[in-house]
Amino acid sequence: MDTTRNTALEAWMAEHGFSSNSLAAAVNRAVEQLTGRPGGLDGSSVRAWKAGRVMWPKSLTRKALEDVTGLSAVALGFVPRSRTTSTPASPHQEDSDMKRRTLVGGIVAAAASAATPSTAWPRRIGMSDVDRLQKRFTEIIASDQRHGGRLGLEQRAAALADDALNLQNAGTATQRVRNSLYASAAAFRSSAMWAAIDSRRYDVAEAHMREAQALAEMSSDQAIKFRIWSHAGTLYRHMGRPADSLAANDVARNLHLTRRDPLFACLGHARQAASLGLTNDTTAVRHALACAQEALERADPGLARPVWMTAVRNGAELETLALAAHLRLGNFAQAETHAHRSLALLHPQMRRDRAINTARLAAAQLGQRDIEPAIATAMKVPSDIAAQHARVTRMLRGFGTALRATAPRSAAVRTWAEHAATWTTTA
Repeated sequence: MDTTRNTALEAWMAEHGFSSNSLAAAVNRAVEQLTGRPGGLDGSSVRAWKAGRVMWPKSLTRKALEDVTGLSAVALGFVPRSRTTSTPASPHQEDSDMKRRTLVGGIVAAAASAATPSTAWPRRIGMSDVDRLQKRFTEIIASDQRHGGRLGLEQRAAALADDALNLQNAGTATQRVRNSLYASAAAFRSSAMWAAIDSRRYDVAEAHMREAQALAEMSSDQAIKFRIWSHAGTLYRHMGRPADSLAANDVARNLHLTRRDPLFACLGHARQAASLGLTNDTTAVRHALACAQEALERADPGLARPVWMTAVRNGAELETLALAAHLRLGNFAQAETHAHRSLALLHPQMRRDRAINTARLAAAQLGQRDIEPAIATAMKVPSDIAAQHARVTRMLRGFGTALRATAPRSAAVRTWAEHAATWTTTA
């Protein structure tokens, strides 16, 4: 069947910086706003529109597309199935079309009540909008560092990801701005993913991960791609899936960003070492940590980097991941050394990481049968974090189990049980 290309749609997409994939994603979100369930379009659907193979999309898809563009389907070059060149539209049809265009124009430009409908976008989206999103992202990171992955933080991050995506449809923008908006959405979604990992809600974390990965691809932002794949490695490590963890870390480590900036290489090697701890391969762990240390020493401290790289810059994250790796291997003396180093380097506001590494230090001391120091260390974990943070709670319960196995009839067991009772009752 002969088809005629939809040049009107192609022109609109070119003007507003949409690819086939990004327009499909925007329409899917508009469908979700209309129905509560996301649409099922992909890039091939939009390419079929452009090629003229689909001349009149389904009614729900048309409505979503009109909401995204602010134009009627006819203005976008689509041809109703019932329309022919010899049959003019009825007055009723024309009146309905005018009402629809007026309504769509009102949705897209609610503040411009006197504006001519449907052809004008309300404003131009710029880097100042991206900067405002970046400030909110900094707030999310700060909250994560203080409190860890709570459900409220996950929900705020996910909502901000949606806000960043909604800006794509709020006005015109350059391709640079659009890429930055996708990067912001991916960054927020990756924080939602991290919060779900931190609260041990792994199925939810995987869902966040898939959306974050798709957004990162549309952004072409190497740093956020690194963060997402590196978090994926951590997710699979916590799930006890070493092969998947190592594979995800390899994706992050093979991004060309790691060759441009050794600090990203340092983090990649360090997280690989933590994953290798699951394999009981001490030689591989030591090699990965040596590569991480060498990369840290090569890194330029003056380069601007994302806010979530703060703990990597001064070596605190390297010490934290080395601690995790050696603790997993049962190298308790080395784990204790890295624990002390990490706690010395972590910034005071990073309460969640300090609590986790304090619990790990206690486990390392108990592994060396230093029972009294281990209990004293474990009791330093703030009770609010011990009660409310899923990872910390699990670690301290594991500490109690190991303590009872190590010194079953010791007075230390009673001491710990009495202390744990002060926070388990509020967990």
